[in-house]
Amino acid sequence: MSPSRPPEESPRPAPSLRSRPAVAAPPPALPRHHLAAPAPDDVPFAVGTFDEIGPLSRADFPHRHTFYELVYVTHGRASHVIDLDAHPVRPPHLFVVTPGQVHHWRDQRDLRGHVLLCAAEFLLTVPAARDALHRSTNRSWRPRDATQARRVVTLLRWATAEHRRAAPGREDTLRAYLHLLLTEVLRARPTRPAPDPPPGATTRNRRAAAIARRFEELLAEPDLVGEPPGAYARRIGVSVRHLNDAVPLATGTTPARLIRRARVLEAKRLLTGTDLTVAAIAGRLGFADPAYFCRFFRREVGDSPGAFRRHGGKHHDRGPRHIDAP
Repeated sequence: MSPSRPPEESPRPAPSLRSRPAVAAPPPALPRHHLAAPAPDDVPFAVGTFDEIGPLSRADFPHRHTFYELVYVTHGRASHVIDLDAHPVRPPHLFVVTPGQVHHWRDQRDLRGHVLLCAAEFLLTVPAARDALHRSTNRSWRPRDATQARRVVTLLRWATAEHRRAAPGREDTLRAYLHLLLTEVLRARPTRPAPDPPPGATTRNRRAAAIARRFEELLAEPDLVGEPPGAYARRIGVSVRHLNDAVPLATGTTPARLIRRARVLEAKRLLTGTDLTVAAIAGRLGFADPAYFCRFFRREVGDSPGAFRRHGGKHHDRGPRHIDAP
């Protein structure tokens, strides 16, 4: 049965965002936003209107998150730029930004709606929905019809009301609302199904999928972009050989190839979203020789870093960006 009207509750501290540098050197080239929980024991989750979340929910400068953000725009105009792709806002309009992606709002005009934020661990209990979001290269959805639009806004209002309560079972209830919201997102524009497991799939296949999922999460961390496969293997807690065996089994491609894709995407982000020199960007991506970085970038993108920056990234390729993409 669909919920209709949220109960009235006494207000709790408003959820908010904060921007702070990651604990790493050099300082981040792009701002990195973290969830700011109202209380130390609060769940890694926030939901409310744009105004309740705060001014950073309408940030007009390129930045990235350490959490998931689901935005449902119900009124106004803007262009939502997510990893160089500009999405004209046509309310009602849903957007999903995953950890590590760079986004910002452009040409805003009376932007209103709802924002839901949750840390990655909050999605651990809904792995199918989480994996479907990552399999899809789409970050923009519109409800199929007015009925679905009403369901989405109702679920967000109920989630907001539940988040303000200090009632027992609040975290489980919020997870349930989130699961329902993600289901609506995926119904609005269905993504391709997960690949069928091979005949006789074993614990080895499931373990490989878990390693690949964690590898994908690490690929979104800018501090690791210039590192070799061994650095990722150490963070996951497996050997390089195990990583090299598991990731192709789960994804059909190698860790080295996926790291290369991540380096290219991060180079594009830094070229279009910062004023760093090409040499500085090369250093951040692990290239000791800027000339070699330029050759690498031209080979992968078909343009030099300088020309790509001058074009504003308008000629960038739209190839796969997630490990489950073919």
